[in-house]
Order: sequence, then C-alpha cells, then structure tokens
Amino acid sequence: QFPNEKMVKVGINGFGRIGRLVLRAALKHPDVQVVAVNDPFIELDYMAYMFKFDSTHGRFPGTIECKDGKLVVDGNAVSVYSVTDPAKIPWGENGCDYVVESTGV
Repeated sequence: QFPNEKMVKVGINGFGRIGRLVLRAALKHPDVQVVAVNDPFIELDYMAYMFKFDSTHGRFPGTIECKDGKLVVDGNAVSVYSVTDPAKIPWGENGCDYVVESTGV
C-alpha cells in the first residue's frame, strides 16, 4: 500500500453467485475489506455453507464461521443483514465506502 491509500470498505447487497464472487475477489486484495453483506433470502448458516462449498468455484480454502450473528471469513467479521428495503440497509454503520449491488433485481 502507498502511504496515502486507505482501506476501502465494501458492502455487498445480495449474496448469490455474484455476491460470493465479489467476496472471494475482495479477499485477494489487502486494501479492500468487505464489512457488510445483505441478503433477505439467505440465512446466515446457509451463507457460510454456500461460500465454503461453492458448486461452481470450488471449496473456499480459508476459514469461515458464524459468530455472534456475523459471517467470519479468515478471522474478519462481516456484518450480516436481512433487509428487503435497500434504503434501510445500515451500510453507514459499517463505514462502507462502496456497495456492490448483486441482487439481480
């Protein structure tokens, strides 16, 4: 990282195929941190399962767990929301700089 660069904090709205790809790609970049995921149609335990055992992109090689209502990926806690109205998703509470819209809606 260059001295003037900061960590870019990202939120993901929709944790289907594209949302999971975004998280995998972000993990390869040390200057990007996914801090929140929203998907009103997927339970936290199933999010972890789908990310760990992706039928298209293979098994995730790192660690993934559910802890205190968060998705913990390689030791990094990601806030998880289940909000249907995009205006009510609390991205700001997590310091999101950008939100990836991957719901397909």
